Amino acid sequence: MCRNILTLLCLICMPLLMAGCTEVELASHLAKNIPGGPPQSEGTFKVGTPYKVEGKWYKPQETYSHTETGIASWYGSDFHGKKTANGEIFDMNELTAAHRTLQLPSLIRVTNLENGRSLIVRVNDRGPFKRGRVLDMSKKGAELLGFKNKGTAKVKIQLLSEESRAIAQAARRGQDTSGVEIAMNENRFDPRLQTGRASSGAPSASQSAPPRQVPIQPVEIQPQISAPPSAEVEVASVPGHTGSAGNFYPDPVVQQLPVSPTSIYVQAASFGDRSNAQRLAMNLQPFGQAKVYPAMVNGRQFYRVRFGPMGDVAQADALLERLAGGGHNEPIIVVD
Repeated sequence: MCRNILTLLCLICMPLLMAGCTEVELASHLAKNIPGGPPQSEGTFKVGTPYKVEGKWYKPQETYSHTETGIASWYGSDFHGKKTANGEIFDMNELTAAHRTLQLPSLIRVTNLENGRSLIVRVNDRGPFKRGRVLDMSKKGAELLGFKNKGTAKVKIQLLSEESRAIAQAARRGQDTSGVEIAMNENRFDPRLQTGRASSGAPSASQSAPPRQVPIQPVEIQPQISAPPSAEVEVASVPGHTGSAGNFYPDPVVQQLPVSPTSIYVQAASFGDRSNAQRLAMNLQPFGQAKVYPAMVNGRQFYRVRFGPMGDVAQADALLERLAGGGHNEPIIVVD
């Protein structure tokens, strides 16, 4: 009798257990197949605290006036899909860069001083952490600037002041700022770059006129005049790439700017007093012929202690390593 009761209870409960298992499996399946693909790359605004790399201290700070020259490198597959310093997901096919001290995110114009190619990228990571480098470009950025195969390039970095203020506000509001750099390179309006600050008289550009609807004009696209346009546009016919969230981004327009010949120097220090510069130059003579170069910066006189011009990046790197081995961790590579 007891055995019959147990059998009856099992028969009653079995459908309920199976239904429960089916519901769990269905929920798991739906969780793995939520539309939208990989998680969105939504970072936050970040400045960060001072940190030390290879014996040298770096102090991140929020600034909206910054220009520098130096050697840029690039990073790609080894970091693809990993988090950046401000919490985004690094995508080597996006137009981003890593900088040691600029606030994240910020917008900069990077110009290759060797070929004149120039574009706007979004800084969303810390780096580079190799001595003698000022910027780490994404793989895509290096390709468009024309130095992916070479590995490095002499570059000029210019912080875009108002645009960086606007993107900082957007990030502070919790907005996803990815792709802003694409619109800027194509000279298109992006509503995320509205500062929201009160006007002091004259209306801002975004207030005085509606945003222009500029058609996308990717680089190196030729009009197809030999055949009538089809009803459907195939994305594959437009040069571009797919981002980590599955969105298609057309390649931006790379500007071609005039550039003058430049040289590579290893700069040991810069002083406001000539005697201090001359004293350091004498102390560094065991490492090579250090010279003092006077320079006027924003109306102030400085005296730079430099080696060079150097033959190439490899020669400058070798000298940096020798100086570091002798206890001099402050020297940097500059392009002038």
